[in-house]
Formats: sequence, C-alpha cells, structure tokens
Amino acid sequence: MSAEKKGDLGTLKDDFSRREIKLVDMGHDLLTPTSTIIAYTEMLLESDKHLKCPNFISDIKKILTASNQLSTLIVRLFSKEETFCGVIDLEAFTATVRHDLRNPINIIIGYAEMLLEDIEEENHPEVGTHLQKILSSARRLLTLIGDLYFSNNQSESVSQNKSESESIDSENENEDTVPPRSSWDVSFQTSDEDMVDLTTEQALLLVVDDKENNRDLLSRRLYKQGFNVKTAENGKEALFKVHHQKFDLILLDIIMPEMDGFQVLKILKNEPELWRIPVIMVSALDEIDNIVRCIEMGAEDFIHKPFNQVILNAKISAILERKRLIDRERNFIKKLQNEQEKSEKLLLNILPQPIAERLKKGERTIADYFPEVTVLFSDLVGFTELSTGISASTLVKKLNRIFIAFDRLTEKYGLEKIKTIGDAYMLVGGAPTPRSDHAEAVANLALEMLKTLEELNKGMHDNFKIRIGIHTGPIVAGVIGEHKFNYDLWGDTVNIASRMESQGIPDSIQLSETTYQRIKDKFICERRGPIDVKGKGKMVTYLLMNRK
Repeated sequence: MSAEKKGDLGTLKDDFSRREIKLVDMGHDLLTPTSTIIAYTEMLLESDKHLKCPNFISDIKKILTASNQLSTLIVRLFSKEETFCGVIDLEAFTATVRHDLRNPINIIIGYAEMLLEDIEEENHPEVGTHLQKILSSARRLLTLIGDLYFSNNQSESVSQNKSESESIDSENENEDTVPPRSSWDVSFQTSDEDMVDLTTEQALLLVVDDKENNRDLLSRRLYKQGFNVKTAENGKEALFKVHHQKFDLILLDIIMPEMDGFQVLKILKNEPELWRIPVIMVSALDEIDNIVRCIEMGAEDFIHKPFNQVILNAKISAILERKRLIDRERNFIKKLQNEQEKSEKLLLNILPQPIAERLKKGERTIADYFPEVTVLFSDLVGFTELSTGISASTLVKKLNRIFIAFDRLTEKYGLEKIKTIGDAYMLVGGAPTPRSDHAEAVANLALEMLKTLEELNKGMHDNFKIRIGIHTGPIVAGVIGEHKFNYDLWGDTVNIASRMESQGIPDSIQLSETTYQRIKDKFICERRGPIDVKGKGKMVTYLLMNRK
C-alpha cells in the first residue's frame, strides 16, 4: 500500500475516532438530565399521596417509566460498541435519536406540565419544585438533541430528509401500501347539515397515535380545554371512526405502523364525505420537507412533539374558528340554493320553462309571433249551479282532482297549459316551443280528457260534463306583469277556440274547419254544419269522435 493511501486511511480512522468520542461524550451529557428526572420522579412517588390530584401517582409512574426508557435508549444509542467506526451510520443514527428520544421526552414534559396545573403549589411547594426540576431537565434534553443534530449532521440532513420523503412518496404511490377500501370502509352515516355555530364544548376532536401515553396525554390536555375528545390507536381505526361519527378536527400522528399518517391523510382528502374535516399533523420530527408535504396534501397545520400548550390551543382555536366560518358560509350558500330552487320551481309552475329561462337571463320584454298553433279551451258544464249546493272545501277538492288529471295529460303530450279561469282550462300546442304535430297532439289530449273525466266521475260519484273547443291558427304569445308574471296568448285564434268551446255540445269536442283539415287523415270527425259564431257569423264546425 502506498504512503498516500495509508495517509488517507489514517485520516479516515482519525475522523471516525473523533466522531466516536464526541458521540460518547454526548451520551454522557444526555444521561445527566435523565438521571435528574429519574431521581426527582422517585422522590415524588414518596410524596404525600393525599394530594388533591386523582391522577398524581399514576402520572408520576408514567413519567418514571418514560424516564427509564429514555435512559435505556441513551445507553444503547451512545455506547462505544454501537458507535464503533465502520458500524454506525450517522445519518440513520441522527434520525433515530431525534425520533426515538423525543417520544419519551414528550411524555415527561406533558405529564409534568399537567401535574403542575392540577396541584396546589402553595399547599405543596416541594412537589411543585420537584416537577419544575423535571421539566427543566427534560427541556435541557431537547436542546442537547437539537445540538447533536445540527453539529453532527446539519449538511447531511438535507439529503437525508429528501431521501426519506422520496421513499415515503414512492411507497404511497404503490397502491398496495394503502389497504383496500373494503377493509375499513362503512356507510357514511352523518347528516348533510353542518354545525355552523361551533363552540368549544360542541367541538369533537379525534386524536390518532399508536402510542398509548401520547394519546392519553394529548386527549387529557384537550379535554381540560373543554373539547370532546375521541382517540384511535392506528389509521384503520381512525378511518372507521370518522365514517361513523362527525368530527370537527383530527390530530393525526405521522409515524405509525401499518398505515402512516400520510396514507391516512391521503384517504381523508380523497373522500368526498371527509375531505372538509380539518387535520393537524403531529410528529416528533419537524423536518421542513415533512411539514411542506403535509400542507400540500391538504393538512391544515403541523405541530411537533413535545407540544407547546399555548401554540397547540391557538392553532386548534384558529382552525375551529375557520371551520365554523366556512360551515356557516356553506350553510348560507346552501340555503340560498334551496331558495333559488324553490323560486325556479315556482317560476316553472307559472311560466313555460323556455320563457322562464329567458327571464332568468335578463330579458324584460318577451313577445313572440307563432304563425300556426292549436289552442284548446274546456269548460265544465253546469259547474256554477253545482257549486251552490256543496261546501267550498269539497268544491275545491273536486275541481283540483280534475285539473291535476288534465295537467298530467298536458305534460304527457308535451303541450303547454296557459291558465285556468274558474272551471275553464286553456292549453296550447306549438308554443312556446314550435312543433309540426301540434294539432294532432291537442286532438289526442282532448279525446283522453273525455275518458279521464268519465273515470273521475265514477270515483267521485259525480256526473260532470265537459265541453271542449279547438282551433288552429296564428297567435302572439308573451309575458305580462312585473311581479306576478303571466304567460298568455292573443289573437283571433284564441277567440275562435273559445267560441268552439262555448258553443259546443256537452261531452263533445268541437273543431274549427282549420283544425279539421290538419287532422282529418288520422281522426274520425263528424261534420256538424254551419253554426252562428259570435263575432264571426256562420262557421262550419266538426265533432272529433276518435282516432282512425
């Protein structure tokens, strides 16, 4: 081996040796505050057990368990055997330290802060002092971990974060990484109506984390702030719960087994029923790549462990307030849409659809000339005399049944009802939408009107008779009125059709000569002969009998 290569190898060994020494020293630095936490926690376990804090002993035991786990991790991660040059991967080591050590530290800080809030320090000053010592030592640990990250791997962390992000991206692009929908999906059972006046007491939050202590810690903090809180220990359980219950906010841990937070977020944001639920992503890692990715995927915000209670409360309050305003806006828009639909339905009940559409587009004067249409008038014979012998409600019910049946026939044959006046019914074929078979369509409808009235008479035990008159010719049609719109027809054609009805025969359909010429090849008609028509003199008319 050349002297140059021996020199390079020596330099490499020196570099690893320096890193090894530095990492071992860092391990000792981390063990010091950890030992302090354990010592003060053990002393608190020997404190007065009659504190007015029901969770005191159980929470202290959780702190002690987390502290012992932390000590074990530090010893393992920073031992000489683990850091022997050529064995340790500094990039993987840094990521492991930052994630694994932060979890127990988060538990220590969280429970200690809650205990400080719950105990009466003036009555238990020693307990308060011990808890403050635990908190300061835990926060010191966070600083040391941060120093380790930036001093040893600052330049390498960028590529590490990028590779981690790309790795997760490639996994999520594989459909096999997201469990099939059938494994967690159920019918969505919540109402379409959104809560628009959301308050803290009403807000329901879902905490999703695979670590029991993390779920307990966060849910208790939120509960103390007045929120209703549910928990889920993995992604599948979270998806199951959001399909069964309406949540106002989800706090979702990123690193979980089987289905990580990114996968759960992707499913939530791709579900039409769920994408509006705001999500705060939670992680012990705070790399900028992960934060950016969460926001790009649709998360509302990102927080990292251990939590700053003030920041956590501020973010949750801001998101819930934003959700409240959005829900209120959506509810208002939905009401406007409902009112608009009602208005449009009402307009369609008054006006033909093509005319209503023209009015909606801003036309103020609607008047059209039609060179040929067929107009029908009908009138119930003797209805005025009948109305004097029955109650008003009975009269209206009978007339309503008849006219509803006629409306259905008008719709069936694609004709347009113009209006009813008392017991008279008027319709037109060929307006406002022109059609070549308007006379034939009106004739078919007229025949069916006679049959329909006969059936209604049997059902109502009545003996109504009807006169029907039909004429074909040109008209002018348009909309009159400013607030109460009315689509109407004008012209001699309308007058003649009315005369065909008024001078007709009960239970018969009288046609003008013009209409007869249009339909004579398809219908059986009888010539009635010339009759005196008011304002027109003698006119030849026909009675429509049936189809050929």
